[in-house]
Amino acid sequence: MDVIADLHLHGRYSQGTSGNLSIQKLEEWARVKGVSLLGTGDFTHPEWQKEIASKLTDDGSGILKSKSGFPFMCTTEISLIYSQGGKGRRIHNVVLAPNLDAVEQITGWLKTKGRVDYDGRPIFKIPCHEFVESLREIDEKIEVIPAHVWTPWFSLFGSMSGFDSVDEAFGDQTKYIHALETGLSSDPAMNWRLSQLDRYALVSFADAHSFWPWRIGREATLFDVRELSYDSILSALRTQEGLNGTVEVEPSYGKYHWDGHRACNLSLSPKETAKHKGICPVCKKPLTIGVGYRVEELADRPVGFIRKDAPPFHTLLPLSEIIAHRLGTAIATKKVWAVYNSLIERFGNEFSVLLDAPAEALEAVVNPSLASAILTNRAGKVKVIPGYDGVYGRPVFPDDAQGADEGVSGPQERKAERKACIGQKGLGDFI
Repeated sequence: MDVIADLHLHGRYSQGTSGNLSIQKLEEWARVKGVSLLGTGDFTHPEWQKEIASKLTDDGSGILKSKSGFPFMCTTEISLIYSQGGKGRRIHNVVLAPNLDAVEQITGWLKTKGRVDYDGRPIFKIPCHEFVESLREIDEKIEVIPAHVWTPWFSLFGSMSGFDSVDEAFGDQTKYIHALETGLSSDPAMNWRLSQLDRYALVSFADAHSFWPWRIGREATLFDVRELSYDSILSALRTQEGLNGTVEVEPSYGKYHWDGHRACNLSLSPKETAKHKGICPVCKKPLTIGVGYRVEELADRPVGFIRKDAPPFHTLLPLSEIIAHRLGTAIATKKVWAVYNSLIERFGNEFSVLLDAPAEALEAVVNPSLASAILTNRAGKVKVIPGYDGVYGRPVFPDDAQGADEGVSGPQERKAERKACIGQKGLGDFI
């Protein structure tokens, strides 16, 4: 069974999320996107727990089903803020739970450490190693996945508060960490450059704060399992058998790929940052150091290194992003929705449009310019002006009126890597 899974997302009780975000909306837009398994998100929040319990039923396999049969897994994200090694640490972890009983026990344990009712992603002063050890005492099937591991502010390797190795963060519990979430601003090829990460499955999820199709499923993980159950997904994560790769946005699209200062409207490559010794040339304060710089700091392999037997990954920008760029308008406008809906009506879901729709069929629905942009995205030829300090990157298509020869990184720079790592089984086989 082929599964496209997005297991890291949030409900409406998390800060910075849509007030209309619900289980029903998540299912509705997962179907539009082409995602076939969702995480519940935020399972420790009491109000969200009520929604999960009222909308989903556990069929005994660890998979919760909606009334129409759409599958969810119990997931949440927990923020750990504490001190270690004379430095403040701020680490986010995704937690997978095998059933609602485990959810209740996890929530009960966390209540002994603090509150869970003020945010869907609560904060606790618990070191990572203690966090994993305590969850495993509840149930050995509980899985902890370090979230968006390179993001500057809240992550395992983040420049502002992270560590230089998995062992440093998780200590004697490192043996129970099986997978790492790459995050929007990195992809597997960047992570392959660190030999210390060879043992880990590299997974991608959207960390969506809304249900819109340019957020949900923008990154996802591909599984090929005998049956859809919690145990089968867990086994794939722990053994990497049945883990068939990921869907990634181009890392430059991520909000923290390069270094810079949003307030100063300044973006710098890692080389430029090193030249300025990490200090903003505009305001003279320390720069927000992004993912590219941190990878360079910790990498012990050259650019272009390909990990042996690594699953394939597929680099795609969301369809709405491409349409908005071609129309020269904002992403949530009526113009974009009109075009988007016409494509979904014709091809069934977004992944079918992005990966499978023939050129002739696309041109029968949209104009040649947009059809060409969709095919360019599929071929990995969209460059992206890198995101920095909370600013998303901007796509640049080959036939755009103004290019970006300076300060552009994108799929072309990793073209050979991606060509080598994409296997015979394409993402189209999953939808």
